[in-house]
Amino acid sequence: MHLPDKHEGTTTKAFAGLRVLDFSTTIAGPHCARMLADMGAEVIKIESDGGETMRTRPPLRNGCSTVFGQLNVGKKSVVLDLKSEDGREAVRRLAGTADVLVENFRPGVMRRLRLDDDSLRPVNPRLIYCSISGYGQTGPSAELPAYAPVIHAASGYDMAHLAYQPGRNRPDYCGIYHADVVTGTYGFGAIASALYQRTVTGLGQHIDVSMLESMLTLTVIELQNAQFPVKPPPRPMFGPTETANGYVMITIASEKTFQALMGVIGRGEWISDPRFSTYASRRDNWADMMDGVEAWSRQRSTDGCLAALSAAGVPASAYRTIKEALADPQLAHRQALSSVQDGGGSFRVINLPFRMTGADTTPGKSMAELGEHTRELREEIGLGAAASIPSGKTEAAG
Repeated sequence: MHLPDKHEGTTTKAFAGLRVLDFSTTIAGPHCARMLADMGAEVIKIESDGGETMRTRPPLRNGCSTVFGQLNVGKKSVVLDLKSEDGREAVRRLAGTADVLVENFRPGVMRRLRLDDDSLRPVNPRLIYCSISGYGQTGPSAELPAYAPVIHAASGYDMAHLAYQPGRNRPDYCGIYHADVVTGTYGFGAIASALYQRTVTGLGQHIDVSMLESMLTLTVIELQNAQFPVKPPPRPMFGPTETANGYVMITIASEKTFQALMGVIGRGEWISDPRFSTYASRRDNWADMMDGVEAWSRQRSTDGCLAALSAAGVPASAYRTIKEALADPQLAHRQALSSVQDGGGSFRVINLPFRMTGADTTPGKSMAELGEHTRELREEIGLGAAASIPSGKTEAAG
């Protein structure tokens, strides 16, 4: 029986009953808080009267952003003016009822508002306060502005990636914000750990998540090579292998894989060839070996190459667009996408990439309108109708 069958009918949410205050904007913090919402937490997104920046990002339908929806589905929306005493008092009262607070303002912003961990700790000693920032909450770089592309460059990630691009001397443009997603995921893991620790100690704590350090965790081999004065050995360069009508990615990860590949391309004699017979010799003669692989692949279609490689157990894939990947029957089998609703209609979001036999991990079904839950939550904490709320933005880390 496969996992979706065992999961069918499960309605339990692992974080049901938890309340989260989400002050974050853009990607890193909202991604973290959406993971908490998917796990069942009541996530209350605090916004200014103009709404956070991502509400205006395309695709837009009837003024509703699906990118914003991807990051914030399942959350409640409350509008507060954090620069007013009314808004700050609302936060203090909400913090007294909350389990977790997530913020990704530049370090010092919440302290100036008197809404930092030290200020809220007397209100709620059990509060888990998670701060996400570019460089961490303290230190010589702490208050520098930071967004994912800057962190990619600062962490050494871009230059490390460039080292694997033969013949190039200019770093790549940044189109996909790895730092935001990785950092938000580390924030989620740290919050889950703190929630468990609280069951033992009864106390909350402050979590300080650094985008810079999060990105450095992606450079596992490169980080070690950078510490020693020995020139690192050449590495196999996995890249596009040309076919008659496109490209495939082939990865040779073991002796078994290498031998299988040689069988597929009709080069069985290369298994004992001194140039390729060991990992070290293949590494030194990688280009020659891949030239031989391409001599085979260029005579076949991408589908023909993949059929032969898969039959022999050689890891390979076509280079797909995101649209093509979303049509993969494997994702349909895993129920990896959920349909959600906002003021512009329905759209799909990616679910959490794990399944649990005892808990439902799917997202909420609808997007809250800006400020939709303001009145309800102000009444709950004993405040009357909201005062006039001027527009204003506070800087976020990412």
